[in-house]
Amino acid sequence: MEEISNFPLNPEPPEEESPQSQMHESTPDRKTMRTTKPGIKRLILSLTVLFSFIIGFPFLWKSIEIYRAPLPFDRIESFSSQLESDPLHFPCRFQAIFVGFDFSASRGLGPNDVAAAITRKMSQLNPNSSRCGNCIGGDYDVSVVIDSGSSCAQTEGSEAKCPLKCGEVVFGGKLSDEDFDEMLKRCLGNVGGGGKGYSVVVFNGDKEEGEVRAVVGKYRHAWVLGHVSEDEAVSRTAEIFARVFMNAGSEGNSIRSEFMPVGADGRIVLSFSLLNAEPQDWIYDWSFHEIDKTLLHPVIQALQPIANITVESQVLYYTPKSSFSYWDDIHGSHIFSTKDLPFFLNSNEWHLDTSVAAGGRSKVLQLVVYIPSAKECPLQLELPNGDLSKTNGFISPVIHLPSKFPYFIILAYFGILQMWGGVVVWNPESCVKDLESKDPDRRVISPQNLQKLFEVLMGQLRQLLGLKSDNLYVGQSGAYILLGSERGFTEWELDVLSGKHVCFNLHSCATTLGSLSRLVQSLPRMIIIDEIGKQVKFSLEAAKFAQSYASTGIYNASAVSSRQARSLVEDAFFHPSIMSISYYSFEHCFAIYSPFFLPVTMHVILAALREWKRYKQENRKYLAWKAKERIVS
Repeated sequence: MEEISNFPLNPEPPEEESPQSQMHESTPDRKTMRTTKPGIKRLILSLTVLFSFIIGFPFLWKSIEIYRAPLPFDRIESFSSQLESDPLHFPCRFQAIFVGFDFSASRGLGPNDVAAAITRKMSQLNPNSSRCGNCIGGDYDVSVVIDSGSSCAQTEGSEAKCPLKCGEVVFGGKLSDEDFDEMLKRCLGNVGGGGKGYSVVVFNGDKEEGEVRAVVGKYRHAWVLGHVSEDEAVSRTAEIFARVFMNAGSEGNSIRSEFMPVGADGRIVLSFSLLNAEPQDWIYDWSFHEIDKTLLHPVIQALQPIANITVESQVLYYTPKSSFSYWDDIHGSHIFSTKDLPFFLNSNEWHLDTSVAAGGRSKVLQLVVYIPSAKECPLQLELPNGDLSKTNGFISPVIHLPSKFPYFIILAYFGILQMWGGVVVWNPESCVKDLESKDPDRRVISPQNLQKLFEVLMGQLRQLLGLKSDNLYVGQSGAYILLGSERGFTEWELDVLSGKHVCFNLHSCATTLGSLSRLVQSLPRMIIIDEIGKQVKFSLEAAKFAQSYASTGIYNASAVSSRQARSLVEDAFFHPSIMSISYYSFEHCFAIYSPFFLPVTMHVILAALREWKRYKQENRKYLAWKAKERIVS
């Protein structure tokens, strides 16, 4: 009962929350929560604009891309390194035949011992055996045949002929040097095996036969006739091999081998000019067409593997010289000395560079015949020793002058360090002017005088190419007569020229290829069209062919291939397409286009970042409200 009485009969109803309090508790804080999911329309629009810029960037970059044909940089580097570490060499095979000698009886030497002695002597005479264009490593392949009359011995494996047939005709003395040279060509031919073969035949005569006569033929044979000892025979043979056949008798005062008058395109333009100093005295003309067919054509054909030669001629009037001459009673002529040579050529009056064919990178060699006026006729060139010049001519800028002569005056006068050519002063037979005649005397140079003039000019051309202009070589063992050829150059001289030019062309090719490679890699915006890539590729292939031909001793083919290699890489280096204005770098490209695209791009990126940040913030508010709803429910 007590429990029942304690329970209130009329309990009070519970207090209800007011609507305002319920609304306050159900409404979220807008700063921290939101009840609806944030929309992505603004975000999609912002990202779409941003992605359109990103996708359009490759198209923009492609539109300003510079086409670059691939170049074989590795092959270029390998070719240059190989040429530098392993100089180009030609195989040389030498054959020495001693007739009338008995080395075994007098010296106890066999053919192998004599061959070794010749090799040692050649190494002493030619210490620069490792230079480019020389024999392979200086390891000369020398074979020896010793014909004592009663017996014949030869080195092991020698392909020389033993005994020498038709050798008995030598002692008859009925053959001229030219006929004997032809006989040796028929008897000996060429040394077998790869490469060119060079032969020296030494005939030991009696003491009564007089002095020793040594002759180098126009082919690849030489002979020594007379009474000589065994040591002299070995020395003369080695000297002919090392100094004549291998170096063409080059001496310290000869033109340097790297001073080649061949253009980068493999061409030489021979410009012959006949200058009349004073047409009021006389006017001379020449029959150049006949000279071109009879004298120049064989020379051009002989030099064809080395250079593509073009010939032109002209006759000019009113061409005085710049230097002064003086009358000399002793010589009975007007004299100009070697000191006047830098001022002899008159570039203001001698308008010689009129050739259309000499465009581009071709070299022009000016070969000038100068006819003085009547008041300076005869005009003679005085040498430093006081003698008159036999040829009455000189070459420029390399002239045989005293050692103290300032060569830089000549070089400064011409303004370039390239070969200019040669000048011959020709005095007419009669230097007396016909004072009664008012009209100038018109004459034509006779064929005999014209042939003599062109012999001098061809001698100057030989000097410009690095060869001797005379037919005599004086060495350590004696004097040697050098037979001339109707082509102007003997076969062994052409071998020397080919070797020098092959080395020069390949080194020039490697240098130009290296320069082009470094230039292309340093300028990423340089235009490299397919033609340049093909020229570089063909140049490397031609250089490889030149090296291959040189290793087998094929001189002409090696010279032609090396000339093509140099010409192709020069054409590639100076191609007009790589001289474009598009050589700007990436930084320059960025500086040009950034004022147009950078402001807009930055605004688009910032807008996208702001929208992305807003979307993430609103999404966090919505997730907070959803979490609270789950807790309440």
